[in-house]
Amino acid sequence: MTTSQVKRAFKFRFYPTDAQAAELARTFGCVRFVYNKALAARSEAWTIRRERVGYNATSAMLTAWKKSEELAFLGEVSCVPLQQALRHLQGAFANFWRKRAKYPTFKSRKKSRKSAEYTASAFRYRDGHLTLAKMADPLDIVWSRPLPQGQSPSTVTVSQDAAGRWFISLLCDDHPSMPAPVHAAVGIDVGIISLVTLSTGEQVINPKHERRDRDRLARAQRELARKAKGSNNREKARRKVARVHARIADQRRDFLHKLTTRLVHENQVVVIEDLTVRTMLKNGKLSRAISDASWSELRTMLEYKTGWYGRELITVDRWFPSSKRCSACGSIRNTMPLSVREWTCDCGAVHDRDVNAAKNILAAGLAVTACGDGARPQRSIPGGQSSVKQEVVPPQRTRAAARPRG
Repeated sequence: MTTSQVKRAFKFRFYPTDAQAAELARTFGCVRFVYNKALAARSEAWTIRRERVGYNATSAMLTAWKKSEELAFLGEVSCVPLQQALRHLQGAFANFWRKRAKYPTFKSRKKSRKSAEYTASAFRYRDGHLTLAKMADPLDIVWSRPLPQGQSPSTVTVSQDAAGRWFISLLCDDHPSMPAPVHAAVGIDVGIISLVTLSTGEQVINPKHERRDRDRLARAQRELARKAKGSNNREKARRKVARVHARIADQRRDFLHKLTTRLVHENQVVVIEDLTVRTMLKNGKLSRAISDASWSELRTMLEYKTGWYGRELITVDRWFPSSKRCSACGSIRNTMPLSVREWTCDCGAVHDRDVNAAKNILAAGLAVTACGDGARPQRSIPGGQSSVKQEVVPPQRTRAAARPRG
C-alpha cells in the first residue's frame, strides 16, 4: 500500500572533474552576484521611489546585464540557475511581506551556501547518468539508493559544503510505501540527558555527538587561529575545522533520521511539545547542549514523515504543565525545579519527571483526537505539503487539553 504522491528530494554525493568543478564554481559565483545585484536594485527602487519591483522586472534586468560589456561573464554559465536565483529572491520577499521572515540579506562569498538550482531544461537524465548544462560529461554520482521507479528528477540542486564536499539533490515525485497499520499513540518529551522520553517509559539516551568530538574540534580551531589570514595554510586549517563540523552534523542527522522513522512507523499518533528553542538558546549554561540535541530538527523530521506516511502529529502548547501535573490524579504542583528528577504526588504515585511529562503530553494530545477541544491549526511542514497536525492550547484557556474525556 502506498500513500498519495509527494515531492521528495534525494541527496547524493558526487565527485566532479577539474573542469566540472571550475564550471560549477563560476556558476555559484554568478548566482550569488545576480542575487545580490537584484536585491540591491529592488531595495533601491523601494527606498528612493517607493516602487515595488517583482520577478519579471528583475528578469528583464538580468537580460540587460548580460548584454553589457562589463557583465558579459554572466552569459558564460547556464541561464537557468541565474533565473532560479531571482525566483528565490522573490520567495524571500514574499516571506518578508507575509511577516514569516526578516528582510532578505546579501549573500557572502565566504559564508553563504554555495549552490545552484537547475530545472528540467538545464540538465539531461538518462539511464542513471546526469549531465548538467554547459558540461560535456555526466557527473560521477555515488548512487547510494535508487530513485523512485519510473521517475525522473524535475529539479536538480548542486551544492558544495564548507568542508569542500560536493552534493547533488534530485527532486522527484514519489509514492512512499505505507507502513503497516497500527493503533498505537506515543507522547514525546525531549531533554538533554535523555534525548527523548516516551510515554511508554522508554528513554533514548542523547548521544551528544558534539561533546564526543569537542577535543578534536578545539584542536582544529586552535590550529586555525594560529594561521595567517589570507594564507593557503589558513584555508587548509579552515577546511579541517569544517570537516569536524560536518562529521558531527552527519552523525546527528543519521541518528535523528533513524529515531524519527522508527517512531512514525510504530505509532499512528505522535504527540510532542511546542518548545521555543530559539528562546531557550539564550540560556548560556545550556545553549551548547540544546544546540547539540537539535530538537528543532527532530520536530521537522517528525512533521514531514508523518505527512508522508499518513500518520498524525499533534503539538502541545509550550505552557501546558506537563512536568508539574500528576499523570495519575491530575493534580498540579506549584513548582518543579529542573534539579528534581523524581517526585511523589500526594496521591502516592511516584513519578520519573520525564516519563510523567511524556504521559501528560500524550493525554493532552489524545484529548484533541477524541473531542477536538482546545485545538487550533498548526504550521505547515517544509515544502508546503499539508499534514494533520493540531496544537493543544494551554489549560488556562481551556480545560479540554488537560486530560482525555469519555
